[in-house]
Amino acid sequence: IRMVRNNLLLGMALAIGVLWWFLRKFRATLIVALSIPLCLFAAFLVMNAAGRTLNIISLAGLAFATGMVLDAAIVVLENIFRQREAGRSGNDASERGTVQVWGALLASTATTIAIFMPVVFLKDEAGQLFSDLAITISAAVAASLLVAVTVLPCAAANWIKGEAIEDIHREWWRWTTNHIMKWTDTARKRWTWIAVLTVAPFVLVMLLKPAADYLPEGKQNWISGFMIAPPGLGVETSKRELMGVIDKRLEKHMNGEHPLQLDNYYMGSSPGFGTFIGGKASDPDQVEELIGVFNSEILTGIPDTLGFASRAPLFGGIRGGRQINLDLQADSFESLLTAGRAGFFKVMEVLPGSNVRPLPGLELAEPELRLVPDDRRIAEVGWNRSRMATIVRALGDGAFLGEYFDGNRRYNVVMRAEQWFTPEELASVPVATPSGEIQTIGELAQLVRTAGPTQIRRVDRKRTLTLAITPPAELAIEEALDIVREQVLPDVYAALPQDGTIKLRGTAEALDEALKSMSGSFGLAIVILYLLISALFRSFKDSLLVIMTIPMATVGGIISLRLVDLALTANGGQQMDLLTMIGFVILLGLVVNNAILLVYRARDAEREGMSRRDAVESAVRLRLRPILMSTMTSIFGMLPLMLIPGSGSELYRGMAAVIVGGMLVSTLFTLVLLPSLLRMNEERKMVMVPSTRTA
Repeated sequence: IRMVRNNLLLGMALAIGVLWWFLRKFRATLIVALSIPLCLFAAFLVMNAAGRTLNIISLAGLAFATGMVLDAAIVVLENIFRQREAGRSGNDASERGTVQVWGALLASTATTIAIFMPVVFLKDEAGQLFSDLAITISAAVAASLLVAVTVLPCAAANWIKGEAIEDIHREWWRWTTNHIMKWTDTARKRWTWIAVLTVAPFVLVMLLKPAADYLPEGKQNWISGFMIAPPGLGVETSKRELMGVIDKRLEKHMNGEHPLQLDNYYMGSSPGFGTFIGGKASDPDQVEELIGVFNSEILTGIPDTLGFASRAPLFGGIRGGRQINLDLQADSFESLLTAGRAGFFKVMEVLPGSNVRPLPGLELAEPELRLVPDDRRIAEVGWNRSRMATIVRALGDGAFLGEYFDGNRRYNVVMRAEQWFTPEELASVPVATPSGEIQTIGELAQLVRTAGPTQIRRVDRKRTLTLAITPPAELAIEEALDIVREQVLPDVYAALPQDGTIKLRGTAEALDEALKSMSGSFGLAIVILYLLISALFRSFKDSLLVIMTIPMATVGGIISLRLVDLALTANGGQQMDLLTMIGFVILLGLVVNNAILLVYRARDAEREGMSRRDAVESAVRLRLRPILMSTMTSIFGMLPLMLIPGSGSELYRGMAAVIVGGMLVSTLFTLVLLPSLLRMNEERKMVMVPSTRTA
């Protein structure tokens, strides 16, 4: 919480610093900066009314909103400044400057808020986690529009009355506008830009798209270990021969003799589960080193055991964290064991560094007594296998016969035979047959002593052996799944009988569901944007022009994510998990704002009588400064979330990288793509005016 709060404050300082660099006026900067506390206060009120708490996610939402809430204020103040530069009075400039951009601001704010609807209604874990973020940003952005059209014009009219209005960057804006118009001056240039900036993003996305992951592992200060014990090892023996040895090995990590120290640790053992161990590192930065010590020293060297340790997952309770469950199913459990062993060793070979836990174990270790019915003898006494099965249940836990209602409550009626203690006693239990004879169980069935699994596991009512695979942190779940499908499953299928099946569950199943959900949310977000902009512009064509800027933002987000992943390779990298994918949905609502400003201004200028070329040039010249100001304040406001490491940063770092990279790339190329789109068929709009010269 403290780190996110510091990132929030640093983001505010950076955003205000960027604002001052553009304006170079203390009062004007202060007026715009006033939006931040007002909007954040409004977000707090909405969170309180919605019953939400202040946590890492909601604080990250406030940090994301820091730069975003300045957008509307920047556009309004910049237009007021432009009116003042034209010589209007303070009150007149404030009123006219606000009215001129009101429509564009309403459209951009509505799209930003509407884009969160798919996120809020996501039913999976990512939607539940980030509903706080959606509510926080939506409330802050909605408040920013109200502040920009009410508080800011009043403050501008009264606080900067006598202040000299001069844009020191005017020449730079003019130079940039001239070059943009020059780059799009001919139909050939325009069509080239349109082709490159619409086709290239799709190609780059296909080439650069990272493999998908489920949820971040997190940087918890906990180590979790597990040991597969020898078959049939009891709890007391496990305490003495396993836990006792591990306890002695951990002494030096508790008394200060070893540089890698633990604050505390725990151990436990359970029949059919194995021995488990966990510990808390004294220094959070030494967790990875301690995991290496656990795997190379603490959990090794004990005969007939296999141990492994890893960092405890942050979302361990959600579908097993990053766990892929390979469910092997067949009628013959012996065949399952053979296939399970083949799969176990193949996974260890092709996925080095992964943890594999068989459920149940790969050995038949528990004593088991089987009753094999003698069908001929059963038929001779007038019974069948079904009746014999009922008798056997009565000899065990009991056979359910029905219910008895005494007028007040219902009771289960269970038939249970006299308790027996040895197989010989079971074989000599007498039963009365329909023919009136007395037969023993041993005469009707053969008792076979054998060994069986430590537990009977069924999935969908089928006998199942599960290989629970936890891939290394640096390997995305999607990549691990591809390796399992291509290299592990063929060997397992070869060892299974004809009736055998394999199903991928756990995180594998959850990831497939989540990717479908996110794809639907992304598509729904684009549809919402298109329809909303069409309604606000009253033009399907203009809204299509705005939507065409989205692919460039997607490419920017992926490139930024790749760079962050490369920079963090030593620390496990940055995967494209579900939380990062939500960043692409949020990005949609942000990148269209600049396009809305340009299209809205260009159409206004055309309605005022300007030619197509002059209207586009006017839109670029008048909106270039607010576009760059709002983009840079938003980017710098989010930079701390992307660049500063710390506990919990893995939750929002990928999202910040996507939004920062997407906004930067989209802004740069939108300034070329949109003028090219707006100037299409420009030559047809030109009207030749006949000469009026006289001789």
